[in-house]
Amino acid sequence: MKKRTIPAAAVVAAATVLLGGFIALPLDSRRLLYAEAERAGTGREFTYEGYVKALKAYVDDRGLVDYKGLKENIEVLHAFFDELRGLDPKVLAKWTDKEKIAFWINAYNAYTLKCIALHYPIKPTFPARLKYPKNSIRQIRGVWTILEFPIIGTRMTLDEMEHKRLRKKFNEPRIHMALVCAAISCPPLRNERYVAETLDEQFDDQTRRFLARRGNFYIDREDNIVHMSSTFKWFGKDFVKTYGTDEEFAGHRERQRAVLKFISGYLEDEDRLYLAEKKYKIRYLDYDWTLNEQPAEKAAAE
Repeated sequence: MKKRTIPAAAVVAAATVLLGGFIALPLDSRRLLYAEAERAGTGREFTYEGYVKALKAYVDDRGLVDYKGLKENIEVLHAFFDELRGLDPKVLAKWTDKEKIAFWINAYNAYTLKCIALHYPIKPTFPARLKYPKNSIRQIRGVWTILEFPIIGTRMTLDEMEHKRLRKKFNEPRIHMALVCAAISCPPLRNERYVAETLDEQFDDQTRRFLARRGNFYIDREDNIVHMSSTFKWFGKDFVKTYGTDEEFAGHRERQRAVLKFISGYLEDEDRLYLAEKKYKIRYLDYDWTLNEQPAEKAAAE
């Protein structure tokens, strides 16, 4: 039903609010909202402002999130979601690869935050509650494969952002040190956005922080076992093109050699020499799917 007395822009705005933002704005509205960015031809007017505010307010230096506080002030993210929804794909296409990679990582992490906040406190579901912690993202049905989020004029699942955009379009395995699935065994969530100009430095810092956690990597010299995150098991093939080697880490499979080469670049000399010279087995650590939330008393104090 149409009412000529109601401006089209008002209808779009009302629908967006009522549906929680999970619709794509019409093309004319997107062009209106991002006319300045289109004229510039680069899209660098894309601000990330709401996302930056949310990270600074609700993510601590350990990468833990105050989901209760974020849920109560979820509007802080709405401006960023409007940017994600309205960005013209033709503008995005003109960005550099590093700008695109940063864009998709920020989008993925932001929508993960929103998904957790909207379901917080997470309630156990069957059969997930039989295998995963009761407050885990794994309790949210279809969180990666069914739930869709508006972005660049279309809708995508989190899996599509990760696998069809980041992993398929770019040879950058370090994304696995930056994408955060809201679990303790994930990489820590930075309380700053990813930026093209410092992306390499951010990736390197993320990797060091990730490997420093015993739950993600450690060497058992007594039993000659190298324990590493299951992330390297699931996505080991992503490291082969950049870090693959036939000359080092003999006795291990191709993907394992590539991961060992990658990891070695971030270790102290003693550990790096052990990986290069010793004989050892590789075992993958159980993934801790407990929610990456701040302790209640800490969140309340802040």
